[in-house]
Amino acid sequence: QVQLVESGGGLVQAGGSLRLSCAASGRTFSMYAMGWFRQPPGKEREFVAAINYSGAITHYADSVQGRFTISRDNAKNTLYLQMNDLKPEDTAVYYCAAIRDYYYSAAASRYDYWGQGTQVTVSS
Repeated sequence: QVQLVESGGGLVQAGGSLRLSCAASGRTFSMYAMGWFRQPPGKEREFVAAINYSGAITHYADSVQGRFTISRDNAKNTLYLQMNDLKPEDTAVYYCAAIRDYYYSAAASRYDYWGQGTQVTVSS
């Protein structure tokens, strides 16, 4: 069982930056691949970024490639999402998720555990 708690969301102007964190409980964090998803207002949840169990391999949605960076610190049981050059279309509730596998997926249905989400609002 893994419990996930996101933090770091907020209101930022277009072009600004935010860093999201996802704190995981349990001693097996390093055995899980992790992902970030987001749900814009009135839309379905969508994939943002994912990382394998060690942090060596990452994958991004085309819409955030080059602006967002996913990383993890297994010693601290924490996942991060550094978001730069934010745009109004990045406004969403952001969720972190864990998958009981060493390798990630871009499909939300593959993930086993989810956080409660953190709101990111980007003003123009």
